[in-house]
Amino acid sequence: MITDPTAMNLFFVNLEGVRVLGIDDEAVVPEVHVELERGLEGCPSCGVVASVKDRYRVCLVDLTMAGRQIVLVWNKRRFVCKERGCPTGSWTEVEPRIAAPRLKMTDRAARWATFEVGKNGRTVAEVAEHLGCDWHTVNDAVLAYGTALIDHPERFGDVSSIGLDEHLMVKLGGRRRQHFVTAIVDVERGQLLDVVPDRRAEAPTTWLRERGEEWLANVTAGTLDLSATYRSVFAAVLPHAKLVADPFHVVRHATAQVDLARRRVQNEVFGHQGRKDDPHYRARRLLTMAAERLDENENGTEKMLGLVRAGDRYGQVEMTWSAREAVRELYTVPDYELAGQFIDELIRDMADKTWPIEVRSLSRTLKRWRNEIIAWHKLHITNGPTEAMNNLAKRVKRVAFEFRSFCNYRVRALLYAGKPNWDLLATITPR
Repeated sequence: MITDPTAMNLFFVNLEGVRVLGIDDEAVVPEVHVELERGLEGCPSCGVVASVKDRYRVCLVDLTMAGRQIVLVWNKRRFVCKERGCPTGSWTEVEPRIAAPRLKMTDRAARWATFEVGKNGRTVAEVAEHLGCDWHTVNDAVLAYGTALIDHPERFGDVSSIGLDEHLMVKLGGRRRQHFVTAIVDVERGQLLDVVPDRRAEAPTTWLRERGEEWLANVTAGTLDLSATYRSVFAAVLPHAKLVADPFHVVRHATAQVDLARRRVQNEVFGHQGRKDDPHYRARRLLTMAAERLDENENGTEKMLGLVRAGDRYGQVEMTWSAREAVRELYTVPDYELAGQFIDELIRDMADKTWPIEVRSLSRTLKRWRNEIIAWHKLHITNGPTEAMNNLAKRVKRVAFEFRSFCNYRVRALLYAGKPNWDLLATITPR
């Protein structure tokens, strides 16, 4: 049992070589005054033993104690070199175990705040309120320690498959201009590798080239939605990688053509947009459902066909829906070679002029993405992990009520979804 008051205070401070001078409990926030126990220092330039020029107090936000907010007051010494002509002149003592340079928070409080904001997804404002400090104090600490953690060279090693996808970061300005970012994801591990600004090809292309030729040689596959921009990124940097068009986005594109056909026929037959009593408008939900799901409902297929055929004597909507179902059947083909023959027949048949314009447009899309679509039958990977990482990044954005700074967004997103090694948090040096 510790009974000495000084030893008890030192126990709570828990820093070897740091002397507790006292506790000011009359302040608005209790202050713990400390100083370093080491003696005089030698000049960093000439090595001459320096003298103490003066002392000044540095107030640092510390962890709460027994539910009370605490301020650690560090009585720092400023030294002056006695050697005439020394270029150093004077300097201030530094102890990173107490606090990192230029931060207004103790080292242990900063690491705790980084864990709470990064790992647990708490807001900076919430942590700042808990510690009784300003928002910028916590955010500066999270950026300093978080950047060192996410930029650690061992956060991710060799990657075999990469996914690219964009999402909206923020809307700024009077016209609410949209600012997008591109997420680069390790599809195999489900890890967010990095976030780069904009959704154009330049940023992800530059990021990939910075990895080096040896690292890029290990990437053998890439996943993407039907984005020509991201396909150009792979073609420029990873021409040897096998690209896979995400099945969900392929089927979604086919479903969108069904909806376009329904809207067009609606206007041609009824002369106006869909209204609640119009049969085509009533069928809009059923048209998005798969054939097997319609069969699960009582008379689901019969109801959908009855509504679609009402007023559409040429059956254009039904034909487009059948084409969408044919695209879905492509993913039931077990063999890669058979899948190639299947999609070639689809492309050829749908290009016929007797089909609606939406089906012919779908045929052209299948032709442009033919190799990427059937590549799924060989690799069986999707862009699902990329979408999952996007959702995690968006969760951080929602909790923070959006971001205006890309730097803040990148650090927070990677801390939450980038799978940093949190065991390194206790040893890293803040940036």
